[in-house]
Amino acid sequence: MNDADELNKLADLHARGVLNAEEFAAAKARVLSGSAAPAAGPAPSPNVGAVNGLRRARMDRWIGGVCGGIARATGLDSWVWRLIFTVLFLAVGSGILLYVLLWIFVPEE
Repeated sequence: MNDADELNKLADLHARGVLNAEEFAAAKARVLSGSAAPAAGPAPSPNVGAVNGLRRARMDRWIGGVCGGIARATGLDSWVWRLIFTVLFLAVGSGILLYVLLWIFVPEE
C-alpha cells in the first residue's frame, strides 16, 4: 500500500471518529516519515481500536448519545442500536441498566 492510500485510510478513520486528532496526527507523521508500521510490540487487535475509539455522539443523540456512538463504532445505523436497547429493556430489563452504565463510562466526543 502506498503513502496516499495509507493517508486516505487514516483520514477515513479520523472522519468516522475512530482516531482522535492526536492519534491522527501521529499516524500521519509516521506514514510521511516512511515508518508506517508501529515501532514495537505486536499489532493491536482491530476490536481494541474500536473500543478505545468509542465515544458518545453529540449530533446523533436522543438522550445520552450512546446509540449514536456505538453506531459510529460498529457501522450499523443508530436506530438498530436503539431497537436493541429497547428490546433488552422490555425483555429482561437490562437494557436501561446497560444504557445508563455506557452513558456514565463512555466519554463524549
